[in-house]
Amino acid sequence: MKTFTELLKRYFQNLNILKDIIITNVQMDSKKVSENSLFIAINNGNKYIEEAINRGASLVISDNPGQYFDHEKVVKVENSIETLQELAKLYREALGLKVVAITGSEGKTTTKDLVYGVLSKKYKTKKTLGNYNNQIGLPYTILQLEDDDEVAVLELGMSALGEIDRLSEIAAPNFGIITNIGDSHLEYLINRDNVFLAKTEILKYVEKNNVLVFGDDPYLKDLDTLKIGFDENSDYLVKDFVETYKGAEFKVNDREYFIPLNGKYNSLNATFAIAMGQILGMSYEEIKNSLIDISITGMRFQKIEKEEILYINDAYNASPVSMEAALNTFLSLPIDRKKIVVLGDALELGEEEIKYHMQIIKKAIECDFSEIFVYGERMKKASDLIKSSKVKHFESKVSIREKIKNLGSVAVLLKGSRGMKLEEIICD
Repeated sequence: MKTFTELLKRYFQNLNILKDIIITNVQMDSKKVSENSLFIAINNGNKYIEEAINRGASLVISDNPGQYFDHEKVVKVENSIETLQELAKLYREALGLKVVAITGSEGKTTTKDLVYGVLSKKYKTKKTLGNYNNQIGLPYTILQLEDDDEVAVLELGMSALGEIDRLSEIAAPNFGIITNIGDSHLEYLINRDNVFLAKTEILKYVEKNNVLVFGDDPYLKDLDTLKIGFDENSDYLVKDFVETYKGAEFKVNDREYFIPLNGKYNSLNATFAIAMGQILGMSYEEIKNSLIDISITGMRFQKIEKEEILYINDAYNASPVSMEAALNTFLSLPIDRKKIVVLGDALELGEEEIKYHMQIIKKAIECDFSEIFVYGERMKKASDLIKSSKVKHFESKVSIREKIKNLGSVAVLLKGSRGMKLEEIICD
């Protein structure tokens, strides 16, 4: 991190300790600090300054250093988060790499993984770490970049207006992707109109011919950008989709592709990656081959075999749109077993959350699955209102697990918000 070390010296001028300093990594977790680390103490991190110093930190940035106010390695700032963001912004500006920024209501992480999987076959590429996509996580991710990185694929998350604007300002993206406009974060944003306003804050920072959006989305279809979708007028037209047990076959602009992921929506996510590969000069064969052995963050329609039971673990997160898509995909999956669905609460949906949960349950009933199990207080309220004999509410994940064990050879879809942790149902 030679570039970052020099930047740090310019940012904190006249600090003697910086004269001969070397920074090789930036950490927010004191347990990950090693020799030549910069430790940025954020919130409770201020309590672990001593540990960071003992582990070999060359420098500590803190807005509440307490007894370490006068320690030679501790730099006191007004606000550690704002300093983190400013350092990330300056570092990104100093690096000569391309940034692909991804936002949207659903599919951000899978799209990030797919874009990374394609571009990393040709370029030295980094991507957002886990779900580090917020006001702290994104700048931290940028500070993990190295001088010779060529591409960074960054996920931009938000829960309020103005947050994508700030993240885009820090990331300075060369390319932007908006996956869709859905119902996520309605607890804070109230309606899809506000979600649209929030997600499109990225457009201020990227030239329109470098922005890719899902053109079939009613909110995004009229944007003057490049579009992917099933509509015949799409710049990247997806068609001839075929679901298989091992994944999905489809065409983009009449060229054939395969991804080891199920779901028509994942063909769209993959098309963003295909488009980015083409834009950055990759050949058809390079893109096609990179998609075949793509690696995706866990709990995205992940197949897990446990004796007679096939679990489809799609429990990383949930919204009304993604839950309906998961139900459709599960229904179309060519599996010769009884199909059971376990639906957990979808969180952060605001005042009409029960209405959304009722819609999800009704969709599951229409699909005519062998069993429909629901878990969570919102699902309980919704199922009580629907009053269908096909729907069974459970008070605990343990009781769902025991019920599934007695069903013989079945396929089980697990779908709910991250806070529901439905993966705990999977038998050991």
